Amino acid sequence: MDLATKTTAELDAHAAALQHDYDRLRGRNLAIDMTRGKPSPEQLDLCAGLLEAVSLNDCRGEDGTDYRNYGILDGICEAKRLFAEYMEVTPDEIIVGGSASLTMMYDTLAGGVLFGMPGGDGPWKDQMPVKFLCPVPGYDRHFTICEQLGIEMINIDMDDNGPDMDAVEALVRDDASVKGIWCVPKYSNPTGVTYSDAVVDRLAAMAVAAPDFRVIWDNAYAVHHLGGGVAAVKNLLAACKHAGTEDRVLMFGSTSKITLAGAGVAMMAGSLTNIDDAKGKMFVATIGPDKINQLRHVRFLGDRDGIAAHMDKQAAIIAPKFAAVDEILERRLGGKGIATWTKPEGGYFVSVDVLDGCATDVVRLTGEAGVKVVPAGGTFPYGKDPRDRNIRLAPTMPSVGDIRDAMEIFCHCVELATVNKLRRK
Repeated sequence: MDLATKTTAELDAHAAALQHDYDRLRGRNLAIDMTRGKPSPEQLDLCAGLLEAVSLNDCRGEDGTDYRNYGILDGICEAKRLFAEYMEVTPDEIIVGGSASLTMMYDTLAGGVLFGMPGGDGPWKDQMPVKFLCPVPGYDRHFTICEQLGIEMINIDMDDNGPDMDAVEALVRDDASVKGIWCVPKYSNPTGVTYSDAVVDRLAAMAVAAPDFRVIWDNAYAVHHLGGGVAAVKNLLAACKHAGTEDRVLMFGSTSKITLAGAGVAMMAGSLTNIDDAKGKMFVATIGPDKINQLRHVRFLGDRDGIAAHMDKQAAIIAPKFAAVDEILERRLGGKGIATWTKPEGGYFVSVDVLDGCATDVVRLTGEAGVKVVPAGGTFPYGKDPRDRNIRLAPTMPSVGDIRDAMEIFCHCVELATVNKLRRK
């Protein structure tokens, strides 16, 4: 029954019953964390062989280079071949680095602020205010980078095809202070959307006022399906080459949710101009990446088929968790008119929209009952959801049993917060 159709007396009675049950649930003293997209121990165990892939007497490259030593700023040749294929670029168009693509993205934007980007008019710090477009709901760490660097953020609504391209094109056409846009093109964080070909083509071909405008293409979930096969997203670098804008895109990826989250391999891909610029900036900051880790990833994963087989095993572990989330949301909240949610085919999150003005209370109630989720507003720049409605769920880390307990509490809190808000009207 739609709660909005209940009378005041019915809402009061319903609220009392919900509060009674909530007090019982809170008394269970649970401690379940669904805040971050962390791999579970079972997923990490799939990578045990990674730690045995390189031995003391076998840590040289195919050309005899001793990978224990300094050097090779842009990554070993074996890793550049493997991850160039993974990123759908050539080995000359990729840098393979350390464990975190987030670090590479931060360094890229910090480099823009301090030194500028190829094609631009100098450091962004001399052109302030500088702005970035932020599809929402989105990834909080992207927004934190901008906030830390003093880059203003502009919300861009998402739909089932990706960001609202009419809004994007209107904002970049005449305003040279708009220097870029964040994009998670496949199984987006948190909505699970995969960008359509039309969106990719428009990002590549649109007119921009800033000659150093950059699309930060964070393809974090490129192979992270949930059992139905990997979704396809058009290659933005190829589309930009076709449109004559090949310097526009900087593509990022990593193995953080493929192998070991704290000991993966990150990569950045782009035009030769952008790669040369990045290497020039990196030269000052590092003598080279962890080449032993790169080598063991190559030996453990092998090739794209090896990555695909490994990700099938990952999907077998996490798909039942997503299925449990959806089943309980449907059973507890379906047909009540108080929440909608995504049904992702890959990635690490489920995005839930509750009634406007309810997310903060839902998160508070859920936390007090022993289930942690990302703070309300966490999927928006500056931590401010203008409608106070979006909540991100991260099902991968807890067990299926814990997921079921957590979702029963979460759904109960959605209903309790909604009834309380309706009663206040």
